[in-house]
Amino acid sequence: MDMKLVKKISFFINTVLLVIVIFLMLFFYICKATFLVYFSIPTILVYLLSYILIYKEYLDIYLQLVYLWIIIYMTLSTICLGYDYGFHLYSLSLIPIIYYANYIAYKINTKKIATWVYSVAIIACYLGGTVYVAQNGPIYKESHKAAGVFWISNSIFVFFFLIFYTKTMVSNTIASEEKLKKMSYYDNLTGLFNRHYMMDCLNSKDDISANDTVAMLDIDDFKKINDVYGHNGGDYVLKKLSEIMNDTCTNGIISRWGGEEFLILLKPKDITDEIFEKLRKAVNEAVFEFEGKRINVTITIGVARRSEASSIDKWIQAADQKLYIGKNSGKNVVIS
Repeated sequence: MDMKLVKKISFFINTVLLVIVIFLMLFFYICKATFLVYFSIPTILVYLLSYILIYKEYLDIYLQLVYLWIIIYMTLSTICLGYDYGFHLYSLSLIPIIYYANYIAYKINTKKIATWVYSVAIIACYLGGTVYVAQNGPIYKESHKAAGVFWISNSIFVFFFLIFYTKTMVSNTIASEEKLKKMSYYDNLTGLFNRHYMMDCLNSKDDISANDTVAMLDIDDFKKINDVYGHNGGDYVLKKLSEIMNDTCTNGIISRWGGEEFLILLKPKDITDEIFEKLRKAVNEAVFEFEGKRINVTITIGVARRSEASSIDKWIQAADQKLYIGKNSGKNVVIS
């Protein structure tokens, strides 16, 4: 969420609040609640001023001003009209909203507000207003047939705010969790799974069988590529190689194991005798061209079945040893 979107939402909410205040001002006039009619005038001015604060991106000041005014407005409406109109119900939604607003402030990197101060203020004003009405009754005691409509409308608004903000917070939490999960499971450069994810897969007792295969893959003379073409050239090779692996081992789990090393996990049904040789040839024949210069890229692969080792570490070590053999046998080979 960026500042532009937050400003757009703030303008919309402020407009809705302004319209509601104008409507309530007319209703208070009909109910002959003179004090609330007069109090609506500075309230309208507050919301008009709020447009300027939003435009100038003083969102923390806007939020505190509007919140303070809503608390006062809610309390005075309860004291003047009593419980029958349901204005005191807004205290139920104001607290979660202020915490959500602080979350948005964090997301857009703006100044946050003291949520606990406003929470205490809401509770104090709610208790003060309701206790006053319980002991003395409302200031304007004349009943109005619209009281029931207001109670239902205010209740609906409160439930809407609670549902909306709760749903939004949960959705944002899930999105953040998914983002963190992706960051913890994926390699940022290549988009492949990372070592952490691969180890989770390999350690999963339900998913691994004796006939599963891992292949340890290494780019030949990668240091020389970095030395000649720079790290940007090396990154280009890693990303293009990743694309080739995804295209060739379509059903495999491919991870960047570290540096220029990759580990591929294949299930028995996905393994063919030539798949790793096919991958080696695809890389050998691919055109790697960086900044107008052709880069010669080859890979060496060591392949080991699960049944060859007593543990996951031994299994990976078996593939690594075969990779080592391939490196010492002239490179650009598959050793299985």
